[in-house]
Amino acid sequence: MMSIEQHIKENAITLLKKMIAIPSFSKEEKEVADLIENTFNQQKIPVNRLLHNVYALNKYFDPSKPSILLNSHHDTVKPAKDYTSDPFTAVEQDGKIIGLGSNDAGGPLVALIATFLHFYDAENLPFNLIIAATAEEEISGKHGVELLLNDQTFKANLKDSPIIGALVGEPTKMQMAVAERGLLVLDGVARGIAGHAAREEGTNAIGIALKDIQAIQQHFFEKLSELTGKTTAKVTVIETDNKAHNVIPAQCRFVVDVRVNELYTFDEVMQELQSIVTSELSPRSFRLRSTLIPLDHPIVLAGKELGLDHYGSPTTSDKALMHFPALKIGPGDSARSHTADEYIYIYEIEQGIDLLIKLIERTAAHFNLP
Repeated sequence: MMSIEQHIKENAITLLKKMIAIPSFSKEEKEVADLIENTFNQQKIPVNRLLHNVYALNKYFDPSKPSILLNSHHDTVKPAKDYTSDPFTAVEQDGKIIGLGSNDAGGPLVALIATFLHFYDAENLPFNLIIAATAEEEISGKHGVELLLNDQTFKANLKDSPIIGALVGEPTKMQMAVAERGLLVLDGVARGIAGHAAREEGTNAIGIALKDIQAIQQHFFEKLSELTGKTTAKVTVIETDNKAHNVIPAQCRFVVDVRVNELYTFDEVMQELQSIVTSELSPRSFRLRSTLIPLDHPIVLAGKELGLDHYGSPTTSDKALMHFPALKIGPGDSARSHTADEYIYIYEIEQGIDLLIKLIERTAAHFNLP
């Protein structure tokens, strides 16, 4: 006879295959959100919806207890061009599931859903559990987890229960990504004076920009993190409005991609870079900040007791949008994300579910300590 846990695992695999079959590019996630919503409905679990974000609370939700959020995303990037199979058909082969979003982040999401279902009707947890399958993570959009966490109805459903931690489902090989570098995108504008190239008139804004770009590329940020390494600034775009060969441009724009470790604030990085250039730098957003969950947080301590390693992640996730401690963790491998023939092993999902359940149990044990 099939055990309940095996049943949950098999349902997770089935759900992943159904998700792969539904195109769910960022901002186009309605149908996959419908699928997830219906999955909870079929389990007779009250489910809530905010645009394409789906969430549910455990059966014995108690507002006098704190809450832990289980979150991952259901949107995907467009498929890479080199797929050898239909990216929207879940192909099971050699113990793995191939298909768009299988690894990033379908596998982590269904593992978290399975974990939530395991604890759904547990009465003795010292905290509540919230499961949230959210949208627009791949584009750092404003209608995903950020919208949900700031929604008044969502807050009302929590009834003032504070979120004191989160598990953010991403493919980390089930190791603990305790820190992430933040992403700060800067627009630079170098200003010169227009003139005729033949008469050597004006001041060339490109020359000004090139000096500033060189200064940025060579700049060294002194604060080095043991978890996420150094803060880096790379110029990735340069352009002028001028298309005529004989006009000295009065303006040259460039874009700086800055990856910020957890030792810097975005304001500090901005001031440091602006001090070494004459171009005007302006941030597109301060949303995707660097993050660090304290290493003595009960979730991290629980993971260490289970033998999990911790590290700093160079990539940014929805963890950056959470203003409470969050741990990035999940089955799969980040190196497979956004690749052709993306895949995840079935055993990774099954073992991931087991480990996530143990992680919640060990975290609960820390709350119950005298």
